[in-house]
Amino acid sequence: MGHLRRPSHPSDALGVRLITVVGLGPGDPGLITTQTRDVIGRATRRFVRTEQHPTAALVPDAQSFDRLYETADTFEQVYDRITEELLQVGGDVLYAVPGSPLILERTVRNLLATDADLEILPAVSFLDLAWARLGIDPIEERVRLIDGHTFASAAAGETGPVLIAHTHNSRVLSDIKLSIDADDDQRAVLLRGLGTPDEQIVDVVWSELDRTIEADHLTSLYLPEVTAPVAGELQRSVELIHRLRQDCPWDQEQTHASLRRHLLEETYEVLEAIDGVDEESGTGYIDLEEELGDLWFQVLFHAELATEAGRFTIADVARGIHDKLVSRHPHVFGDVVAADAEAVLATWEQAKVKEKNRESVMDGIPAALPALTFTEKILKKGLATKPRDLSNDELRSMSAPGEPTDESIARALIAIVELARRFGIDAEGSLRRAALEARDTFKRLEGTERDEAWILG
Repeated sequence: MGHLRRPSHPSDALGVRLITVVGLGPGDPGLITTQTRDVIGRATRRFVRTEQHPTAALVPDAQSFDRLYETADTFEQVYDRITEELLQVGGDVLYAVPGSPLILERTVRNLLATDADLEILPAVSFLDLAWARLGIDPIEERVRLIDGHTFASAAAGETGPVLIAHTHNSRVLSDIKLSIDADDDQRAVLLRGLGTPDEQIVDVVWSELDRTIEADHLTSLYLPEVTAPVAGELQRSVELIHRLRQDCPWDQEQTHASLRRHLLEETYEVLEAIDGVDEESGTGYIDLEEELGDLWFQVLFHAELATEAGRFTIADVARGIHDKLVSRHPHVFGDVVAADAEAVLATWEQAKVKEKNRESVMDGIPAALPALTFTEKILKKGLATKPRDLSNDELRSMSAPGEPTDESIARALIAIVELARRFGIDAEGSLRRAALEARDTFKRLEGTERDEAWILG
């Protein structure tokens, strides 16, 4: 462990290699102690962890470690390299860090784990200003301090209050939001640039946590009380994707396009697992759980790529599907009445057309679907929008002789495929062309009295 010494005059340490660590406070030059200013002035070899701090300029002729943030893959690697470089410097050095040296400063923690000779000077931290702005006594309130990068695991089971540091961008805030299954009753306070002319203290609703301000390295988050359990397992999977993208060569090379086939394969494996579930005996659920996990990995991966591109995060995905489901169920969350499942489907399709400004319910059906699925969706959407009972004769003409059953329809499909094969006809392509024609016919006749006959041409 590092050897701590009491602050002394430099002459007492002649010939002894010493690293003097000072804190640059939360950002207000007036909060830097006289002792720290004196030590900075006497030092001949000066280092600052980062120049991206309002008071870093008070350490003249200092070497910054900002270049390491551009070359390392993780913050842990940055802190390890800073520690290594400081230990390799010959003679006595001064090392200045933002805030207070012993408050969430990992490089100092690393130095303490070595046999280095350290002198650590006390400093004002962002915490002192945070308590003043929030008007609370952290001891009386029993506030816990948590690093935003490890919030999901560190805050598991917490009920608050908590002050979360290192919430330096919207991505960290988004991950925190995702890890708590809370609604807008969860109060949150964002504190940015405390002690600087640009200071902001903003009360935010939970759904807007990562959208209210432009978070930076001087941003922290206060939760007076955690109103919902931290979803630790969910957040661990998000953090795992971050790590894989940083450290795994295969994961680093992936793109949305390269993952496309994996998403399709995992989807089919989920379908196969569903087919193996017996609800009465309870068998098959272990396989389904595993396959859903594999599919969840694909969802996380695509969201991670979008996050890296600055487009959206997994929290946006979760929020989006939540809001969509609420809007698509006005019979649950509104005053619309739906008597049965068919009425629900009709309401659903009408809502989709309105939400997405579509001209037709046929818009939005993926043309890349397998032909049979593509055809089924066209028929389903058309009949859901324009409910119509087909006669038995019509059903028989569309499927197979006799009373239609799963088996008879399957035999008819196999027979048609075999017939196409014998005559050199592409059954898949033919069905797709016919389905596209049926779709276009429906769109052309949609809203007219003739659209009820579109299915049979």
